[in-house]
Order: sequence, then structure tokens, then C-alpha cells
Amino acid sequence: QMWEEAIALGKELAEQYENEMFDYEQLSELLRKQAQFYENIVKVIRPKPDYFAVGYYGQGFPTFIRNKVFIYRGKEYERREDFEARLLTQFPNAEKMKTTSPPGDDIKTSSGQYIQCFTVKPKLDLPPKFHKPVSEQIVSFYRVNEVQRFEYSRPVRKGEKNPDNEFANMWIERTIYVTAYKLPGILRWFEVKSVFMVEISPLENAIETMQLTNDKINNMIQQHLNDPNLPINPLSMLLNGIVDPAVMGGFTNYEKAFFTEKYMHEHPEDHDKIEKLKDLIAWQIPFLAEGIRIHGEKVTEALRPFHERMEACFKQLKEKVEKQYGVRTVPPSVDERRGSRPRSMVRSFTMPSSSRPLSVASVSSVSSDSTPSRPGSDGFVLEPLLPKKMHSRSQDKLDKDDLDKDKKEKKKEKRNSKHQEIFDKEFKSTDISLQQSEAVILSETISPLRPQRPKSQVINVMSSERRFSVSPSLPSSQVTPPPITPRTKLSFSLQSNLELNGMSSSDMTDVPPPLPLKGSTADYGNLLESQDVVSPTTSPPAHQRVSP
Repeated sequence: QMWEEAIALGKELAEQYENEMFDYEQLSELLRKQAQFYENIVKVIRPKPDYFAVGYYGQGFPTFIRNKVFIYRGKEYERREDFEARLLTQFPNAEKMKTTSPPGDDIKTSSGQYIQCFTVKPKLDLPPKFHKPVSEQIVSFYRVNEVQRFEYSRPVRKGEKNPDNEFANMWIERTIYVTAYKLPGILRWFEVKSVFMVEISPLENAIETMQLTNDKINNMIQQHLNDPNLPINPLSMLLNGIVDPAVMGGFTNYEKAFFTEKYMHEHPEDHDKIEKLKDLIAWQIPFLAEGIRIHGEKVTEALRPFHERMEACFKQLKEKVEKQYGVRTVPPSVDERRGSRPRSMVRSFTMPSSSRPLSVASVSSVSSDSTPSRPGSDGFVLEPLLPKKMHSRSQDKLDKDDLDKDKKEKKKEKRNSKHQEIFDKEFKSTDISLQQSEAVILSETISPLRPQRPKSQVINVMSSERRFSVSPSLPSSQVTPPPITPRTKLSFSLQSNLELNGMSSSDMTDVPPPLPLKGSTADYGNLLESQDVVSPTTSPPAHQRVSP
């Protein structure tokens, strides 16, 4: 599961496949594997093995391990007791040492075998590329891998013993071990090449403990935000151990030990460290608040009383801390608060170019009176009608107005149903061309607020327009076009035939040219595609009728 190392090797192979061997099939397979590795790094939780320091003391050991210390990498979920048992099976005559202090010369020069084993903590050494904060799921790999420095902390008491507060005189003796190579390597254990020791004061230990606690809360919050299916029990134990003073005492012990006038008078050099500790205490409140919020969302009914008690304890703690140390607020992370765009908001049409806005009409009301007029639902999305195309379609219809009137009269009985079929086919395959009376402007833009147009109204208007073109004596109520909603965006106008043919409005002051004479009513909506002349007395067969 060391996918980070596999990705590094995969990049070397990709360079060979792409630029040396030109084997794109192998390259594509390799890149797919790398993509899966990256996904595993973010989503898969990997176990963190423990590291153990093992010292072999006495003249009874072989020379290559005699009086030397090694750092071992344990197996997954392997406890120290299991590791010791596995180690002692190799040296059945060895004696296990009871202390973690370095042995004296008497043990090193003895003829026996003494094994000292204890757990050490690896020190994080991030690569230089992580120069800014990154996800804990990415950093967690480097906490237990590619490590070369290990530390072991042992508490030491100095000065008078204070039964009321053990933190006041608890020093930390920290031993740092540096191995010959980084672990893990070609082996699961390497020899320690250097050892040095540092002492941590009680105040520095308190600062370090508070920092680790805040990091632990924050990391667990990030894990629950990334994976809502994580179990809630570890979060419950962590929050309750900090919030409930009856469990661990919280940071009250730090206040009693370091925030007193006596300590400030005896240690004036620690003023900055005390301020830092107060700041860490104040920063713990927003982390706890976020953790309790997540806990409240995931808690079960059986644990509801436990959560309510925890909330009550936190409320008291928050009031106390904010009053003494100030208020801290954590800004919401972009990755955490950024919600994905709802899929319903994505329209089913696109803009071909930002410089050419579309005029879109949703005509779902044509197919059904009850369907909502909403772009991208059950309606149709239409391109803008260009003036050139509008002219050609209207001119063609004017040229074909001399078809047989008897054939049209026979079709009047099927007009309503035929209109519906024609509209369904026309709107799905071609641009819409609405015939209006002269000087009527058609303007449509993207707008879900446009009122629906009933089906019956559309059919009646289309019929009345056709009748109006040859029968100007009809009542004006039959030729009134549907209401038009003007828009401020780009509009396409359906104007008179003269203006479409290139003539301006100023040229229309004279008498316009006469229209072709018509014998009777002509239905322009049911023209045949064929240009052949049809017999005036007989209608064409069914197989010759072609809808536009």
C-alpha cells in the first residue's frame, strides 16, 4: 500500500513508454494505474505500524548486533508484546530488561544476553514539495514512512512533589535516535547511528500537549467531513475526554500550575510561552464546537443523553474560555464548504459562443397544456431565426400558393390533429417559423418566466393567420397575434415581405407591388414537398403525402 512510491516508479516508466519506446498502449495502462493510486491515497485508510527500539547488550550476542541499538518497523496492528515474543523466539536464552534507561558497563561486558525493547515515535519529515497546508490523508503517509528520526520521551520529576498538581514539576527527558537509512527500506530494521538527548520543561510540555490535542481534533473532524460513514465512537471518546472535566481534568491543571502570580514571578522568561499556551487553549474551542456539531448529526438515539451532557459541559467550558482568553473563529475551508452545483441547475442547451447570444423559446406547451414551461425539461430548445432563412421560407410559401383548393378543403376535417403532428415534427427537427401579420415583431429570449401558450390558442392563431393572408375582411379578433413579450437581449424580427427583400421602411411610402392573385383559401401549413402539379379534382394518394 505504498502507493506514493509506486507513483514515483510509474512516472519513470511513463517517460520511457512515451518518449523512448512509444508504446502508448502500455502508457495508457500505466496512467490508469497511477490514477487509481492517487484515488487510493485520498480515500483508503492505511494502518500505521509501530516502530520499536531494540538494544542487544552483552557479549553473548553475535558481533554484528552486540551492544548496538536497532529500530524495527512492526507489522500491521502488531503490539509491542507480540513483537517482543517474536523477537525472543530468536534468542531463547536472552533476558528481557525491565527499564528503558541505557544500561551500564556491567551489563555490556557481561557474558549473558540482555534485550531492551520499547516503542519509539517517528518524527515527521515532510518532503519540500509540501510547502503549504495539505490534506491530512496525504500527510499521514509521511508520518510513518520515509522517516529517519525517532524519539522516546520519559517523564522525570524534579523539585518538590506537588500532590495537587503533577504537571508543575514534570519534566520530559526526550531521546532522539537517528538511523543509518530511512525506514522502510530494503530491510524492516536499521542500525541507530547517533543518539542525543534533550530536556523539555513542564511549560513546554504543556504547549506541546495542547498543540497535539488540537491537531488530533482537527484531523478527526477532517476525516468525518471526508467520509461521513466513519464510526462515531472514536470521536465520542476524544471529545468527552476533553470537554468533561471529570474524565481528564482538561487544561485546568495548566491554569493552576502556570497561570499564577507565583510562577510568573519565579519564571519571568516564560511570559511568551504562557501567552502561547493561552492562545492554544482559546483555539481549542472552535475545534471542539465543530466536533460536537458533527457528533450531534451522527449520534444515535441511544447515545442522545450522552451527547446532551457533553453539550452542557462544552457550553460551560466555552463561556469560561472566551471570557478569559478571548474568542477564536475558524474560517470555513474552501474544500469543506464548497457545494457541488445541483444537477437540476445545468441547462440542456449550451452557448456556442459568448459573442453570439441565443434566442431560445421553450414551447413545451405545444405538446401538452399541463407540462411546465421550463428550459431543458420536456420542451424544445430552438435556435434563433436568422432573417435570411425566414425570408426564404416565406418566399417559398408565397410561390406555392396556387395549389388545388379542393385538396385543401378535404383536409380541413383533419386540420387540428394534423397541426399537432406537424408541430411535433417541425419543432424537433427544424427551426420554428411563425407567420405573423405585417409589422409584427417576434422576440424570444431565455426566460423561464414566459407564460405558457395553450395548444388551442396556437392552433387557432396559426389558422387565423392563414385566413388573414387572403381574407382581409374577416373580423379583427381572428387575426390578432398572440401577446408578445419584448426582451432586452438580441431579438430577431419578423417584418413585412418588402423589408425582408432588402427594402427599407422609407422605400415603402409608395404603393407596394401587388401580391399574386389567389383563387381561394390556401393552406400553407400542408404544402407538398414535390413541385409537380396536382390534379384539381383528385387528391394525391396516401403514400405521396409528405409532411414538411
